[in-house]
Amino acid sequence: MNKINIIVADDHQLFRDGLTALLNKYKHLNVLKNVEDGIALFQELKNIKPQPDIILLDLSMPNMNGFEALKKLKKEYRDIKTIAISMHNDGNYIARCAQYGAKGYLLKNTDEEEVIQAIKQVYDGHKYYNHELSQKMIDSMARVDNAKKLTKKETQILEMISKGMTTKEIATKLYISTRTVETHRSNMLKKLEVKNTVELLNTATSLNIIE
Repeated sequence: MNKINIIVADDHQLFRDGLTALLNKYKHLNVLKNVEDGIALFQELKNIKPQPDIILLDLSMPNMNGFEALKKLKKEYRDIKTIAISMHNDGNYIARCAQYGAKGYLLKNTDEEEVIQAIKQVYDGHKYYNHELSQKMIDSMARVDNAKKLTKKETQILEMISKGMTTKEIATKLYISTRTVETHRSNMLKKLEVKNTVELLNTATSLNIIE
């Protein structure tokens, strides 16, 4: 079996060095470099030979984060496969990574066996998202689709709620009844599949419906 050449990109040196040591235990894996952020990653890619087959990419790096790096890799280095690594098991994170071209997603607390399995699967041309992460991604994508169903009026009311306005204040501002405001709120809870206003605002923020 050919050696799989890898670059590890993560801003925490202890994690970066630990992962490098772990991977280099395997004869079929070869860590070419480990780097601290996206800028250092692309500096290495300009000159390094051979080019990596796979990049293990932390999402929360300074200077150029993982999402920015993913978009640049997709545009400039399409032959290199990327596996995102993160502490976040949020479905929106996972869905965004898939959208930006990541072939896999691993949590930082995953075990050694799963890391090796993910690398092999992605190297062989497949994608790697374990069952739990796949379900979270599917749920997030469903919420994104549902978010598109929000009407202009609902989005307007949602923005007012996010600014701390009361039902009565929103009703006065929009020249509608308080009952109508509550009906819109109830409809938004159903569309975004959340239970209360706090969850509604958190979900709307993660989906970039509101800032």
